Amino acid sequence: MKIDIGISDEDRKSIAEGLNKVLADTFALYIKTHSFHWNVTGPMFNTLHTMFMTQYTELWTALDEIAERIRALGYPAPGSFSQFAELASIKEEVGVPKANDMIRQLVEGHEAAARTIRSVFPAAEQGSDEPTADLLTQRLQIHDKTAWMLRSMLE
Repeated sequence: MKIDIGISDEDRKSIAEGLNKVLADTFALYIKTHSFHWNVTGPMFNTLHTMFMTQYTELWTALDEIAERIRALGYPAPGSFSQFAELASIKEEVGVPKANDMIRQLVEGHEAAARTIRSVFPAAEQGSDEPTADLLTQRLQIHDKTAWMLRSMLE
């Protein structure tokens, strides 16, 4: 069935392609944060273990919101590890870094996610896609704040 929500087919495609990257970065950051939650050790164990759980839970919820927006635009959401690996700007961690390195990697991950989100705004604005712009703004606020909070732990 044809989609007629006031956004051209070309604009919907461009927005969905950008959101695919946002979804992939969110998934990569979710996996990394959850792994760090499981594997953190050291004097900050309890603080980081709890903080990482809060963060990965928020990221998990965001995955559904982003994927559902892609679907509302009429495109399939990526859903495989290989698709996410190809689309994500955040690289996986296969080892178990020290706690401060975990924090540093998560700062870098949230900053990368913020850059990806910022790169999608022009497509959303071009298509007058306010719901996507709103979603991107909400996600950006969370990534910027989380990066700041994590960065503060390293000072």
